[in-house]
Amino acid sequence: MATITDHDSYIAAAPESFRPILTHVRGLLNEALPEAEEMTAYNMPGFRIQGTVVASYAAFSKQVGLYFLAPAISVHAKEIAEAGLKASKTGITFAPRKPVPDDLVTQLARASRTYVDD
Repeated sequence: MATITDHDSYIAAAPESFRPILTHVRGLLNEALPEAEEMTAYNMPGFRIQGTVVASYAAFSKQVGLYFLAPAISVHAKEIAEAGLKASKTGITFAPRKPVPDDLVTQLARASRTYVDD
């Protein structure tokens, strides 16, 4: 994928089969983080609050990655496992055909938001 400058460009450059899930994830994160600024860093779209990237997403060759601040992943480790997903310290990867449940995306985004200093 070429260097991207915004979320729309990133989604448009992703493989066609990934575009619907990327658009959906973007919408969920926008709803969960209304005060966040959309931005890009490291060629990946994300959401920033007061200079801290609290959520981001990416398309890979066979999966999608969803990333949050590490404490948000830790707090929701049980829910992630119950959804049949595996997590790293800061993210979850999943196949587009088996996405992260919407409510879990929202919970993770809001949890990530709580770790930003006001």
